[in-house]
Amino acid sequence: MKLHYFRFANGVTNFGDDLNPWLWEKLLPDVFDGDERSIFVGIGTLLNKTLPKANKTAVFGSGVGYGGGVLPTIDQSWKIYCVRGPLSAKKLGIAPELAVTDSALLIRRVYKPNLEKRTKFAYMPHIRLAMLGDPAWKDICEEAGMSYIDPRWQTETILSAICQTEVLLTEAMHGAIVADALRVPWVPVMTSTAILPFKWHDWCSTVGLKYEPHYLMPSNKLYPPAYKVEPFLRFCKKYTLQAPRRLLKSLFQQHCKKMATQLVDIAKNSQPNLSSDVRIEQLTVQLEERLQQFKQDLEKGYFHTSD
Repeated sequence: MKLHYFRFANGVTNFGDDLNPWLWEKLLPDVFDGDERSIFVGIGTLLNKTLPKANKTAVFGSGVGYGGGVLPTIDQSWKIYCVRGPLSAKKLGIAPELAVTDSALLIRRVYKPNLEKRTKFAYMPHIRLAMLGDPAWKDICEEAGMSYIDPRWQTETILSAICQTEVLLTEAMHGAIVADALRVPWVPVMTSTAILPFKWHDWCSTVGLKYEPHYLMPSNKLYPPAYKVEPFLRFCKKYTLQAPRRLLKSLFQQHCKKMATQLVDIAKNSQPNLSSDVRIEQLTVQLEERLQQFKQDLEKGYFHTSD
């Protein structure tokens, strides 16, 4: 069986996606041998037209989204143990009881957080904005007096950083999911319309919370975003165009200061989210029960495919 999850073609790593090998190899050791005839679809917004066809497909906590809204064809080769939430279940036309929650919640059973808090606030951008805005985000967070968590870091580095934070401001949904699972209050932030609210609403409804993001955007459109400024600065440096380079650098610094001010305002004036201890434990137990069903099906040979 092959563990299926999203990976960037250029080799960039992303926290939400990389949770898959980190988590499932702990919960399901020796299950995944790379045989593509059967696939396990776990953490991620994976239920779309890009899902590969296999002889047997196991779905465990994935969600609907992306892919132009085109849904995969569900047939007898599929076995759905659970999906991310009720919106995904409705889109797929499956039983409502299959909507449990995002399977990343099972991190509660394999990761013991360090309870020592080292920072009041930290910010974690969406992976695509982290790539586009690099290295501006680190500067913005330093200006705001908070820690920066890059979704491209190694999984355990990010887990440790989240647990050492009192409140996580995050545009990355799996930053919020893991923070909630490990009992770290979080605040949703949105910097781009490219963010998919559907998946947030889908998950939040399972933990009894509402998705109400705080918008972090430049207040003056004259200041271009960092990912447009930096390449031009490099161009100016290469051809020794000092005057426009100094001007753009000044505008860039002002832009960062404005965003840092907005981050501080969000941190100070927002009510952090955190699901109830009772609810999060109930969902964890439900996922464990579905995982046990999957293990039993494995033992019975349900996912065995003949040559």
